[in-house]
Amino acid sequence: MYNTDMPSQNELPGTARLIRSTIIAAVVALVLLVTVVMPAEYAMDPTGAGRLLGLTEMGEIKKQLEEEADADEAVQMVSVQSSSGENISEPAEPASGTVVAPEPEAAPETEEAAPEPVAAPEWQDELRVVLTPGEGTEFKLTMEEGAIARFSWVSEGGPINYDTHGDGSGQSISYEKGRGVPQDEGELEAAFTGNHGWFFRNRNDNDITLVLRTGGDYGELKKML
Repeated sequence: MYNTDMPSQNELPGTARLIRSTIIAAVVALVLLVTVVMPAEYAMDPTGAGRLLGLTEMGEIKKQLEEEADADEAVQMVSVQSSSGENISEPAEPASGTVVAPEPEAAPETEEAAPEPVAAPEWQDELRVVLTPGEGTEFKLTMEEGAIARFSWVSEGGPINYDTHGDGSGQSISYEKGRGVPQDEGELEAAFTGNHGWFFRNRNDNDITLVLRTGGDYGELKKML
């Protein structure tokens, strides 16, 4: 039976060669980290190679899914806390022997003036867009710091996920997030000068129609996506 010969001392790699191989392996690992791992996992693309390879978009989708999952978990925790804190109060029984005062005679009915109808808010802009399953869209208002805009949106065909946020002047902010919400309305006050609005995504298995109405103190309504 033949055994393989042990390599001689001269055939073994030297210290310099081992160091050089280690440095090359470290450089290759660093390049892969910056150009592949960071764009695909964290949507961080300092070299721009990740976007060329289509990996940065993958990382952005993962990041958006994580944010939606966090928002969903927060909404569930709030609903559980609010339901556990509800107490049903029982009506107190009147004490025995209590003298009940006679009810006062009802005053003669008088004709009351009918309340004036409240005028519906006037909207400056109204947009309607159809989103297929998994599709997202974004709308922004150009606003000055402290400006207030009114809004109302409804998702026809199923609830929708949304993220109200803003950016500009070197700043960014997230106002509110929601998951599986059919509609919402209120006021949006700009924390700084820039673009402020909403990102919507359809997580239903069918198409939905999103209707967005806005009014108030802003420059223009822009469709970003």
